[in-house]
Amino acid sequence: MTSVGEELPPLTIPITRTLIVAGAVASRDYQDVHHDSELAKEKGSPDIFMNILTTNGLVGRYITDCFGERAVLRRVAIRLGAPNYPGDTMVLSGTVTSVEGDTAEVRVVGANSIGNHVTGTVAVTVPGEGT
Repeated sequence: MTSVGEELPPLTIPITRTLIVAGAVASRDYQDVHHDSELAKEKGSPDIFMNILTTNGLVGRYITDCFGERAVLRRVAIRLGAPNYPGDTMVLSGTVTSVEGDTAEVRVVGANSIGNHVTGTVAVTVPGEGT
């Protein structure tokens, strides 16, 4: 499967207006700060920004891309930090922190030009891949 300390390959994600708005709509998050630049600015933000549900989906995609089509997410625990604004890039990276049988725990960080957008841990099982 994998070993403790293994670093996953990074995933670079361009943060576009389309990604932010589509992610918000797909997750039924109609808060104006995720789709209306003018209203986001009125509320003190420099622009629209990504919602946590989109971030959560991107973290899940990152882990399943790294572990393969049989990977099953068991737990995703994330915390948001610096916002993802249009025109920026987020780079997801991960480090395996523990392995028990066919389940690994991965520490995930998604950084953009401002800082860490997301940090957290993901437990992933790959059936039949135990040590």
